[in-house]
Amino acid sequence: MLIIGIAGGTGSGKTTVVRKIVESLPAGEVVLLPLDSYYKDNAGIPLAERQRINFDHPDAFDWDLLSLHVDMLRAGKSIEQPVYSYLTCTRQPETVHIEPRDVVIIEGILTLGDVRLRGMMDLKVYVDADPDERLIRVIQRDMLERGRTAEAVMERYIRVLKPMHQQFIEPCKRYADLIVPQGGNNQVAIGILTMYIKRHLK
Repeated sequence: MLIIGIAGGTGSGKTTVVRKIVESLPAGEVVLLPLDSYYKDNAGIPLAERQRINFDHPDAFDWDLLSLHVDMLRAGKSIEQPVYSYLTCTRQPETVHIEPRDVVIIEGILTLGDVRLRGMMDLKVYVDADPDERLIRVIQRDMLERGRTAEAVMERYIRVLKPMHQQFIEPCKRYADLIVPQGGNNQVAIGILTMYIKRHLK
């Protein structure tokens, strides 16, 4: 089994990189573990407090559960991946059943931020992008998918995303085996990644 961690800032193009890798591989070869699925369950906290949680801080994630699930997949066992709701900031009752596969990709802003998780990875990747490009993508995504105004997105970017990126996400670069500049537009780097995985599968 090949375990790959893909990290990078919000709006850097991580999801695009992962999608292009998965599309280039045979169907059913890859299991994707999005870090966003492993936010802590905040059901016991009042809604007003939940909405103030800093979701870009390492403390927001259930690292123990994610590490356990990676261990189980490595041991050939299936897992029940959590489903997280951004609307209620809670873990949902339903789960996603996942069987072990030859390739496991863990993807998220702080995927390389946990020392135990890093120790399980065969390949660590950091997707990099210009801060201005990331901000534009975040504004477009949050307005389109989350119904936020441009002003609200920019306020949150200055207040939360930028300082958290500088404090926790950007330093993860030093753990990466491969840095992918220009995010999902870097066809050469995505090609190298895909070749590495295909060679392992053979």
